[in-house]
Amino acid sequence: MEQLFTDYTLRTVALGAALLGAVSGALGTFAVLRRQSLLGDAISHAALPGIGLAFLVTGSKLPLVLMVGAALAGWLATALVIVITGASRVKYDSALGLVLSVFFGAGLVILTAIQKMPNAQQAGLEAFLFGQAAALVERDLATMSALGGVALLVAALLWKEFKVLAFDEDFGRSLGLPMRPLDFILTTLLVIAIVTGLQTVGVVLMSAMIVAPAAAARQWTNRLGRMVLIAMGFGIISGVAGAVISTSTARLPTGPTIVLCISGVVVVSILFAPGRGLIVRAIRHQLRSTRFQREAILMDLYQLALQHHRRDHPHAEAALQAMQPGGGKLRSQLKTLAAQGLVRQAGKQQWALTSKGIAACAQLHRDRS
Repeated sequence: MEQLFTDYTLRTVALGAALLGAVSGALGTFAVLRRQSLLGDAISHAALPGIGLAFLVTGSKLPLVLMVGAALAGWLATALVIVITGASRVKYDSALGLVLSVFFGAGLVILTAIQKMPNAQQAGLEAFLFGQAAALVERDLATMSALGGVALLVAALLWKEFKVLAFDEDFGRSLGLPMRPLDFILTTLLVIAIVTGLQTVGVVLMSAMIVAPAAAARQWTNRLGRMVLIAMGFGIISGVAGAVISTSTARLPTGPTIVLCISGVVVVSILFAPGRGLIVRAIRHQLRSTRFQREAILMDLYQLALQHHRRDHPHAEAALQAMQPGGGKLRSQLKTLAAQGLVRQAGKQQWALTSKGIAACAQLHRDRS
């Protein structure tokens, strides 16, 4: 961990990954809420031919030049999806898959052609497939910070409008909001978020950085503001953790390691998040079921006791068993109720309500009536 502050390469890579995690987490939240997760996948794959064409046109490998080419290609892919779905009966997901495949295939062809050029300037372009975070330098960080900062600033300025766009476009139209231009702006910001991370994790894995932080954050909250902040936090933590882990292990690529870290966060969130975690929900369901069983036993004792002058009249365990045909754990439940002071054992197989149990049953009866 000390190397994070002393080692120049590790510090640069960690900062770049943290920037990527923050921007992609924030903007990916809107993509996930709008159920456009595949759009990020299509844009990231469509960016590959843009990178190759930008190099062919300019002969430069400057990050800003390649990002501009990637952004233009990503926007062209998005426009094609809109045209295909609007002018034909092809569904949205099918159009995305078609555009993704065509653009990615074209990108591979262009990169292959570039690699056969009789010079050495094209070296390193293939790194955009899976990323090459270790090659990040301060100039790259400056470019990522500028683009990401602009994207986050615009998202903050249009926060209320984007919130309406994410949850109810028809309501936004009824308010007179320009929903189509807002959709255009949000898609542009998503393109910016994607192209800033291509050098870090590559076109193949970039979609995970758009979807995973937001998907994990969604498990922890129902509020948009908190979800964006949590997604940014998950993205930053995963980026830094992936950089540190890949640096401490020989020949371990940084981009895939970052994606594995954020995938681990998603798994933990799905299992253990307080509101929606599968394991937490299972435990809560079991506790609720157990509580209902104990309340049912108490009410059965109460109903039997109503037939006698004394409410603490003991009753046979066999009678309770007959009233609880599915209660295979009747004895253990009775012992638990006895430990809580709600019932007492009046004989070998006789049970009676205590004064505390009688009061609890009366309250349950009032609540249910």
